[in-house]
Amino acid sequence: MRQWFFEHIALTSDEPQIIEVASAKGCHITRTNGSKVLDFISGINVSSVGHCHPSVVEAVQKQAATHMHTLVYGEHIQSEQVLLAKKLASLLPSPLSVTYFVNSGSEAVEGAMKVAKKYTKRKKILSAYLSYHGSTQGAMSLNSDSYFKDGYEPLLPDIGHFKFNSFEDLNLITDEIAAVIVEPIQAEIGIQTPKNGYLEALREKCTQTGTLLIFDEIQTGFGRTGHWFACQKYGVTPDIILLAKGMGGGMPIGAFISSPKIMDVIRRNPVLGHISTFGGHPVNCAASRATIEVLENENWIADIKRREQLFHKYLKHHKIKEIRSAGLMMAVDLGNENLLMNVVKNALDKGLMIDWFLFNTKSIRIAPPLSISDNLIKEGCEIILDCLDI
Repeated sequence: MRQWFFEHIALTSDEPQIIEVASAKGCHITRTNGSKVLDFISGINVSSVGHCHPSVVEAVQKQAATHMHTLVYGEHIQSEQVLLAKKLASLLPSPLSVTYFVNSGSEAVEGAMKVAKKYTKRKKILSAYLSYHGSTQGAMSLNSDSYFKDGYEPLLPDIGHFKFNSFEDLNLITDEIAAVIVEPIQAEIGIQTPKNGYLEALREKCTQTGTLLIFDEIQTGFGRTGHWFACQKYGVTPDIILLAKGMGGGMPIGAFISSPKIMDVIRRNPVLGHISTFGGHPVNCAASRATIEVLENENWIADIKRREQLFHKYLKHHKIKEIRSAGLMMAVDLGNENLLMNVVKNALDKGLMIDWFLFNTKSIRIAPPLSISDNLIKEGCEIILDCLDI
């Protein structure tokens, strides 16, 4: 299997994280040799309710035996799709009530960019420096980091950038800008939260200029920060919200969601303004509905702040410079790339999976399943401390 992996799987780096997966359950991944790995990153915020949650598995199996794909998105009335869209509308602030389902976060970004340009009849889009919104060509165009983009130029024109948390840079938002796309909590820089009043000022400036405000909540959504969505945490409602990752309990699903007025632009002039063959796949929608029901029935979201503090309590070490966190997404700053790489490698050898960030290779990424227990938090933190002493 290992040989075939290297021969037939398109690799994305020269040093993939080689774990031969036999199964996964709850907060653990089991290797083919029988050893278990405690998962402290949950597939980069994906497996929020844990691996193979019984309710999600049951929903997938039931829907797969009922019907799967029937026709491209938006043509057939499929109950799982409709019920999920209705549920999302009830969880989100008004007027975010109309959903377009896709298969991934990158696709949600692409769809939102199209909607923003069509609705405003403008061409320019702004994104924050050192933000990450995906790897398709449109989404990659939003990236400010040349390292990831240079080999794929030319990308989309009319893309500008602003400094997150800079009130002065809000002046870059004018009546020529179709949309500002921003993570309410910047993730890949190593967890940067907004300053007091920043998102409110950003919202006001976008309203003044007729610019659509797009919140990329692909990593922050579905309880990760201690609220269903970060926009609720900060009391700021965007014009479009982007969701994926933790949305499907491990199944591939994403969405861009807006008001009826804004979303109406993809219906005509031209007709079929956005098309997705597999968007809103009924099995994935069933998994997402089950994921939401689990999060509603458990006390995990309400308990996130307390468990966040456990990480701060246990991770005390002279080599740790700082811990930046927003609920159960955090960056443990070691201030040294070589140290971080050694800790990540040694932790995996000891049965703990951690990682780093695209734009910060000096901080440990921690984003465990929201179901993680106090005992597992302590166990994982002790492994990290042990690795810091090696």
